[in-house]
Formats: sequence, C-alpha cells, structure tokens
Amino acid sequence: MSNGPIPPHVDPRKLADRTTILEGVVPLADLKRLCDPLADNHGMVRAKFFFERDERNAVVFHSELAVEVSMVCQRCLELVALPIQSACDYAVVKEGANTQSVPKGYDVLELGEEPLDLLALVEEELLLALPIIPAHDPKDCQQPAGLEEPESSEDEVTRSNPFSVLAQLKRDPNV
Repeated sequence: MSNGPIPPHVDPRKLADRTTILEGVVPLADLKRLCDPLADNHGMVRAKFFFERDERNAVVFHSELAVEVSMVCQRCLELVALPIQSACDYAVVKEGANTQSVPKGYDVLELGEEPLDLLALVEEELLLALPIIPAHDPKDCQQPAGLEEPESSEDEVTRSNPFSVLAQLKRDPNV
C-alpha cells in the first residue's frame, strides 16, 4: 500500500500482479482542465486505486476520488462549495484487443506498452462528476440583488380574460 502523493504515471499490469493499493492526494492546481470551470484551484483530491487481477486473470482496478470544489451558483451567482465524488471500475486491455469479454460494470481502458497517465484519468473522472449547473440547495440560495419577483399590479388583477367573450358566444343559442 502506498500512501502519499499519487504518481503521475503507473504500469497497471505490474501493480495488478502485486495487488497494489495506491492511496494519496493530488493538488487540485495540478489538474488544469478541471480548474477551468472552478472558482479557484485550492484544495486536494483524495484518491484511492486498487489494482488486481480478476478470476479471468485480467488486469482490473477500482478508483475512488473525492474533492470539494468551489463554483459559482447559477441561481444566485455566489460561490458554492460542492463535494465531488467519483468511483469507477476499469478493465485494462491491450490496444486493438477484443473488448467483448470485458465483464459488465467495467469501463474499458485500452493501453499499449506505455504507462497509464494516472493524473489524466483522475482529471477525466472528476470532470465527468462535476454538476452541469452548479447551485446551492434551493432553501440556502439567495436571489441576486435587483432580481426580485415583480409584484402583481391592480391592472393585472382586474383585467378580464380575452377569451371570456368567446365563452359567452358559445353559450348563446342564437349564434
């Protein structure tokens, strides 16, 4: 078991042969594409990877990621802290290999002889886990100043429905 900074590149086949657990942190600032939609790049991603060989002797690994990010609420335009978590199971196959035998529930990860870019994988998983529209819980969200709901005026209340004339015509037997 390794605890500390997550290595940027690993060989999942060698780690699976030794049934290795990697556990550590990745600075949020190191994940440039992930930081683009965020309000700041402060914080650490807690990551855990468990590499093993399954009953078919295939290389598989499980990832668990957690981080708290700061984004702009799309309702009130204030900052909102959002906990982001992701868990995925991967089956590693050679590039161009048949992926039909990969068990259900596993994402296929085609990998040649080069090492796996673990930081890019972490970044991709977290990008997919980000909310499409970041927002506070509705009961915690404040309306931005100047965007108050318009009050109903007396004109709107006393105005008649324009289709009420049609209803009267429909009821009149002489028409």
